[in-house]
Amino acid sequence: MTSRTAASAGSEPATDPAALPRGGRAGARSEPVVSLDRVATRVGGRTIWSEVSLRVGGGEFVAVLGPNGAGKSTLLEAVLGLQPVSGGVLRVFGAEPGRHNARVGYLPQRRAFDQATRVRGVDVVRLGWDGDRWGVPLPGRRGRAARDRVAEVVEMVAAQDYAHRPIGQCSGGEQQRLLIGQALIRRPELLVLDEPLDGLDVTNQAAVSALIQQVCRSQQVAVLLVTHDVNPILPYLDQVIYLAHGGAVVGPPAQVITADTLTMLYGTPIDVLRDRTGRLVVVGQPDAPPQHRPRP
Repeated sequence: MTSRTAASAGSEPATDPAALPRGGRAGARSEPVVSLDRVATRVGGRTIWSEVSLRVGGGEFVAVLGPNGAGKSTLLEAVLGLQPVSGGVLRVFGAEPGRHNARVGYLPQRRAFDQATRVRGVDVVRLGWDGDRWGVPLPGRRGRAARDRVAEVVEMVAAQDYAHRPIGQCSGGEQQRLLIGQALIRRPELLVLDEPLDGLDVTNQAAVSALIQQVCRSQQVAVLLVTHDVNPILPYLDQVIYLAHGGAVVGPPAQVITADTLTMLYGTPIDVLRDRTGRLVVVGQPDAPPQHRPRP
């Protein structure tokens, strides 16, 4: 299968966060933040997917969906410059992947904190600011800028009530909000999230999905998000890229999330219904395995 629209179906030096501009960006970028043109990738001598095309603009929320092993995380790694492409053209901010990773916020697949972990939530957020530096932060203007930005981000993700608690004593949803704050602290223009809803209950999945959309819109941040469970995220998306059988179907959710398309992708009967509010609900989607593989 090749990439189709639903209708047809060396990084740059680190930047001092204090020097980055405040506030959201006015309007969408004229050029795409991420663009794939007939891209292919291989892992271990095996082609994972090919002929995949996609454009993601500033302030656009895009989910990467598909069955386990379809190459969803591999696509994120390619965007980050961690996985070379074997064909086509992939550009991030108009350059080769990895060249501008200082402008990217990345949240890898979630690992729960042990209950005995005493590091505070605000300190976890602060690690996104200067966690790549050695030594103890020194007082002064830079320290004040870091504290101000941490407070700003904690408020942005609505974590004020528990940010000063040990992270191990926070719930799964609370931990995930703080980790999203960590990814946001350097004011990224692209947010790359690998399974941010994994392990959360339905209520927290919906709450985190709504939070990501709010950040996407208010900060004009482009978002690429991988998830196994499509239902919690559907109401918030602008585009979907569904990977399966070595190719992809791309388009708005209402065009991609159809019974015919998903049945074809999964190779098993899938129904797509609308609830009483008109929202799409996928029924019959194969369950994600209890311990999904991080790759491909």
